[in-house]
Amino acid sequence: VIDATSLGWGTRVKGFVACFAVGCLCSLLGSCLLWVPKKGLMLFAVFYTLGNIASIGSTLFLMGPMKQLKRMFEPTRLIATIVMLLCLILTLCSAFWWRKEGLALLFCILQFFALAWYSISFIPFAR
Repeated sequence: VIDATSLGWGTRVKGFVACFAVGCLCSLLGSCLLWVPKKGLMLFAVFYTLGNIASIGSTLFLMGPMKQLKRMFEPTRLIATIVMLLCLILTLCSAFWWRKEGLALLFCILQFFALAWYSISFIPFAR
C-alpha cells in the first residue's frame, strides 16, 4: 500500500511548485483586493491567509505529511508552530466570525512575522 500511494520525486516537485504558485497567487490577489471599497480588508485577510496555508501545504509534497507534522511539532519549533497556526486561525476568525477589519489586519501582520519565525526555525542555527 505504501509503494502504491507514494509519489515519485518529479511528481513531488511538481506538486510543490503548483501548490506554492497557488499560494503566491492567492496572496497577490489578496493584496490587489485590499483596495476594493468596504470589503477589501476582509478579502485581503482571507486570501492572504489562504495563500499562506497553501504555501505551507506545498512543503507536504516535499517531505510527506507525517514527516512534516513531526518536524513542525519538534520541541525546537513548537512555539513557532503554535504561534503561526494561532495567527492563521485568528485571522480567519476575525474576518468571518467577529467581522472586525482592524483585528483582521493586525492578525495578518502578526501572521507575516509568525510565518517568518516559523520558516527560520527550519534553518540550522538561524534562531
